[in-house]
Amino acid sequence: MKICPRCQKTFTDDNLNFCLEDGTTLQPMAAAPAPPPPPTVQMNQPVTNPNQPAAGQQAWNTPQQYGGQPQKKSSKAWIWVLLVLGLVIILCGGGFGLLAYIGYKSEQANNNRVSTSDTPAPKDKDKTNTVGNKSTTSTNNSARTDVTTLDFNMFVRNFSIYGETTLEGDELTVKANSSIAYYVLAAPDEYTTEDADTRVTLRNTTGVICSHGYGLVFHSNPQPLQQGYAFLIDTKRGKYTVVHHEPHKEIPVVSWTSSTAINSGTAENTLEVRDHDDTVDLYINDTMVKSIKNEYGYSAGVAGLYVGNGVKIAFKNFQIKR
Repeated sequence: MKICPRCQKTFTDDNLNFCLEDGTTLQPMAAAPAPPPPPTVQMNQPVTNPNQPAAGQQAWNTPQQYGGQPQKKSSKAWIWVLLVLGLVIILCGGGFGLLAYIGYKSEQANNNRVSTSDTPAPKDKDKTNTVGNKSTTSTNNSARTDVTTLDFNMFVRNFSIYGETTLEGDELTVKANSSIAYYVLAAPDEYTTEDADTRVTLRNTTGVICSHGYGLVFHSNPQPLQQGYAFLIDTKRGKYTVVHHEPHKEIPVVSWTSSTAINSGTAENTLEVRDHDDTVDLYINDTMVKSIKNEYGYSAGVAGLYVGNGVKIAFKNFQIKR
């Protein structure tokens, strides 16, 4: 087949050389290009992008992930801890200006120490007791007659993680929640023991041994166990001791000492401290058993109560005389 390059008319007679319309020399027509062959299909062709595997096919040559662990968010648990502690302080020691604290000391250390209504004052009576190596007679004569009786309601806590306090009639029973701890209650600021006679009657309700002791706190910081004294007895052993407190420390002033002035078992005992210019006289059942120098007392310190070893102690007639 040929075509006229001028008029574009085609002729099928291959022997014809000139266009019958305009005489132009005919040109052979170019053959149409053959269509391209279909692409070759390869089965199970590997994926060229390792980060984007084909559907249903497992990625290969996945790049290794580098870098540290993702940064953890800052924990705010400590805020809740502070809030809980604050609530405990409010519940256990914030009411009425009264504070209660608990302390611990090892049994080994303890064994190495040898261990507003007025109430009529008790009648005077004479007793003989051994103080040091001398036999001493002492009486309950005191020139201080202005008596303030502490209201035990101020010591009662509805809830405390440290100890139990219950008012039963005229007695306040107190017990530490732990058998290896001692529990201390301190009165508000106005109940100072400086230049005063401070006394309380107590009894061991079960008569069991109490290695930490129980008794009367005096010259104490209103925040207990920071600075002050405790005059303690154990009726099971018939002994008394005096300790002073520093933060996280209980230090003996008088080692455990036997005394015949102590009533044994569950019988009542009255402890009294009489503060003077620079000394403090200590009485058990109106008998002076020891006199100590006031070296560790808190200035204008207050009165308080002390119990140890989970032993339930009953207190009554808690008084300050001036």
